[in-house]
Amino acid sequence: MAKQRRRPVRRRDRKGAIGSARRRPCPYCREKIDQVDYKDLSMLRRFVSERGKIRSRRITGACRRHQSQIARAVKRARELALLPYVAEPGERGERGERGSRSER
Repeated sequence: MAKQRRRPVRRRDRKGAIGSARRRPCPYCREKIDQVDYKDLSMLRRFVSERGKIRSRRITGACRRHQSQIARAVKRARELALLPYVAEPGERGERGERGSRSER
């Protein structure tokens, strides 16, 4: 008899895998908000990382329509100096900063 090879179990096939939880609803759809407002800074800050990057849909849980509106609103708020483009130098964590000139 020939030996049967076991097929490796893919992550998404396992029961109880990390990503098996139900996807949470979009924060804007949950509140029934039609348009994302660029002046609502408290809401927009939830979608921007500490370093100033726009977070992805996978992280924020926003739907496709609202994620594109969020990106547009963040860019508009940055242009009007309501949100920073990048984090302040002192705000970053204590991890080693790349490219610091003080070591040279």
